[in-house]
Formats: sequence, structure tokens, C-alpha cells
Amino acid sequence: MALVRAGTCCRSLGRESSKRVICGVLQTGWIEGCIGAKRHLLSEDVIKLQDFQQRKLAVAHRVTGSKGNYIERFSQKLQRNELILRDELKLLLHLCQSADDMVIARDAIYRYHAENRNLVYGEFKFGPLFVRLCYELGLEDLAAATLTDKSMRGFFNDATSFNITIDMLFTKGSYENALEVVRTMRDQGVSFNKDTLTLASGTCYKLNTAESYRIGTALIEEAQTKGHFIPRHAYCFAVALALRQNDLEKAQSLYSQIMSTDSRLCQNLKVVILAMSGAVTDAVSILSAAMLPKSPFFVKKPEFSQEVVDLLRLRSESGPHMMKVEQIVTQLERADQVIQQTIDGMLCHTPTGKRKQAPIMEERKTSRRTLKPLQSTLLSE
Repeated sequence: MALVRAGTCCRSLGRESSKRVICGVLQTGWIEGCIGAKRHLLSEDVIKLQDFQQRKLAVAHRVTGSKGNYIERFSQKLQRNELILRDELKLLLHLCQSADDMVIARDAIYRYHAENRNLVYGEFKFGPLFVRLCYELGLEDLAAATLTDKSMRGFFNDATSFNITIDMLFTKGSYENALEVVRTMRDQGVSFNKDTLTLASGTCYKLNTAESYRIGTALIEEAQTKGHFIPRHAYCFAVALALRQNDLEKAQSLYSQIMSTDSRLCQNLKVVILAMSGAVTDAVSILSAAMLPKSPFFVKKPEFSQEVVDLLRLRSESGPHMMKVEQIVTQLERADQVIQQTIDGMLCHTPTGKRKQAPIMEERKTSRRTLKPLQSTLLSE
């Protein structure tokens, strides 16, 4: 998303050139940001690719020397139309290393699903295993085609499979396909969780069409009606999409429902909303409050995107607050609080996820030196 193509794209073009770009954006609607590295919207806590790869290594270690033979034998088994057992399919999915292997794996899960449509509740779920394998091998199209195939209805009955697939498609810029996966998830009655809402909102934001705006807004409103938790990230995508669709009133309404707005992204969106609504004085107040001349060096100072401050400059031009805006923006620039990252870059970031806690060391009860019981933890060596 870009309000302005100032910053990374055209900071060097100068003030007049930047002004023309901003005017064009405001007249034609929000445009895509500069082309750069696409980011995942799911953290490693959700994707769990490292854990999956470790399990694959462990399985490969146990069957060293027979991997290729096993996959070949499995292919022959499919050709003979033999019954596929659960553990056989699990082993196959853990041994796949290439796109060719995945063709066999896909045929295997089709056969397995056809033979086991009435699975007992709580049965092992192959969906997350299959899509993580697609994730590892970069086969997002295969994952999407399999999930959306009507004949596979019921096989992917968990939100994780859909979420990881949507995330893969989002990262590759396949937003239409990602939205189709969202529709399939809804049609099959798979419950949306907080990650789904973020992914769906991000997909609708990227598409930036009247239809995607309607869908994205409906998803947020439905979640609100049902009392479901809506992540701040999903709200921010919805706010940004409303602004791109020139629906300032809706953007203000959605922003007002964000519980905590102290993040850098929220503060930038707030300045955009105020600037576009003509509340330049309030926008200036936010920028002024961001000036922390006496704060310790380790305190992170608020930062604002170059495109955001340029928009505020444009909106205040020839007005009573023009000099004040220029003064505040100049001070922020000197304090390195104006950054080149666009709002789109802030929105499309990879979450860090939860930090793993270091294991707590078990208290020793005997001395390593004398092998006698320790009378106090103060005596531990």
C-alpha cells in the first residue's frame, strides 16, 4: 500500500515531484507500494516448518538407504490399486524430497481419502503434514488445487492447513487463489481462527477491489457479531483497505475498534486518517508528541513513514498550519524518526512469534566434587 511513492521509490525526485505523485494517488485511489520482498503473515509458531523438517530428518535416518525404493514401491502400490494404510501414508509424506515425489503423495492422499471418507473423530490429520511439505518445496499451487478440489472435501478439516496455504499464496502474490481458498474454507464449514482473519484481511487488502472490500468488511463484521477475537493486524489491514477504497468513514470506524493503538503501524494509520479527514491540527499533535528530546537512548522513538508525512505536508499546504507541519516534520527527520518503510511494508511483515523459554536447570542435590548431599543452594558449585 502506498499513499505516496515518496520514500524508497521516489524520495530523490524532490518536493515538487513528490507533490505530483501524492496528488495522483489521492485522485485515483491508493496504489501498490514499491516492489520488494514479499513477507509471510504467519509466524514460525504456526507454520512449524523447523519442527516438521526435524521430524523428516529423524524418519529419513531410520530408513536410510530405502527412501527411493519406498517411494517407488508406493507408486507401484498405487498402480495396483492396493489399500493404503495410515502409517504407510505418514511415512511416504515424511520421505518426499521433490516435486516428483509430491505427485505420488498427492495421488496417495486422494486414494486414502476415497477409502476412508468416514474417519473417526480425532483420527490423525494429514492436512497440515501435506501443506507443510508443499510449503517446504515451494508448491503452493499444488496445495491450493488440492484444498479446493471438491472431491477432497473433509480431508482438510482443520484451519491450519488452510492458513498455511493462504500464507504461501499471499507471499507469492497469488491473491485471487488465496481468496478462493478462503471461500473453500467457508464453504466446507472449517472455523476461522485469528490467523485466518489476518490472512483473509491481508488478501482482500492486496486485491483492493470492490468485491474484496465487501468480503473483507463482511468477515470483520461477522467476527464482531459472533464475539470472536479480531487481531490488531487484521483490523489494520481492514482500515488500510477502507482508505484505499476512499471510504474514510469506515476507516475511522474500524480504527476506533482497535483496543491498543500504540504500535508504529497504528500511529501511522492514525495520521493518515486525520490528514485525509482534514484534521491537520490533531495530526500535528501526534507528531509533536513523538518528539522525545530527553528520552534515554535505549527508548525506541516513534517513527513515521515518509509517505505519511508527505501526505500531511500536502494536506496542510497553503493552510494556517503549513509552517507548523513543516517545522515538526523537519525536526522528526533530523531525529531520524522519518523512515523510508511504507505502510504496506509495515502491514506485510512476518511476525516474530513467541520466544521459546530457556529450559529451567534442575537444582542439583549432590556435590559434583564430594558426591555428598548439598545442605543449601548457596553451596552449589
